[in-house]
Amino acid sequence: MKQTALFPAFIMILASCQNAEEYDATGIFEANTVTVSSETGGKLVSFDIDEGDSLKIGQLVGLVDTTLLALQQKQLHSQQLSTEKSSPDIAAQAAALRSQIAHQQNECNRIARLLANGAATQKQSDDANAQLRTLRGQLEGLLSTLDKNRSSITESASALQYRREQIEEQIRKSYITAPLTGTVLQKYAEQGEYATPGRPLFKMTNLDDIYLRSYFTASQLARIRIGQEVTVIADFGGDEQYEYAGKIIWIAQESEFTPKSIQTQDSRANLVYAVKVAVKNDGRLKLGQYGEVRL
Repeated sequence: MKQTALFPAFIMILASCQNAEEYDATGIFEANTVTVSSETGGKLVSFDIDEGDSLKIGQLVGLVDTTLLALQQKQLHSQQLSTEKSSPDIAAQAAALRSQIAHQQNECNRIARLLANGAATQKQSDDANAQLRTLRGQLEGLLSTLDKNRSSITESASALQYRREQIEEQIRKSYITAPLTGTVLQKYAEQGEYATPGRPLFKMTNLDDIYLRSYFTASQLARIRIGQEVTVIADFGGDEQYEYAGKIIWIAQESEFTPKSIQTQDSRANLVYAVKVAVKNDGRLKLGQYGEVRL
């Protein structure tokens, strides 16, 4: 009778011990988060998001005041147009001098014919050719000066164009957009507040692809590898548990002391290795939730 009564109790204790050892490691569900900061300074004229909102990559969520930047852009545009219009018309300014050179060349040719016939002196020919050389020198100097002026004006216009492009880039950065498709976790600013470059505005993450940061003892390392398929068990409290397919995507190269919130099969293990197990979220998993890994 005593042996018969003790047998079921032994079976229950054995089953309990087996259930307690159904996992190989435990951990907490985490995700890679992105903190979006302001890239320009100014008043937040719009910032229409709330914690828990779902955003698409590139979605506009806010705007920093761009009034001053827009005015600077218009001013630079006017300066650029004025600078470009001041560029000299080389052909027009050199036209009169070219006409004089052509006339003097004809004069030199005429005197040369007269000289050949004895109707002109050598001095007249020399003076005409000297005048022609002078006019050509003047043209060369004028063209050099005008070319330098045009190059200087072109460089000034290019510098103004670069400044305009910088302003355009600042205006573009004033539009706050979502860097990825995901969920807003925290909001750090409100519409109407003043944003400064580098100030955090909100934090978001993609909750569809999360991972379980679990911890394995040194004796378990030989049984795990990158890319290994494992089973992840999410604990929702009580007897409510769900199993998910997981894949090991990262194994720490250095050990660390076992976090207080983590349980290991070997209660004597003080040093453990962090391991990330990727899990596809079906919408039930939450960040900070407890989970287990079964190899």
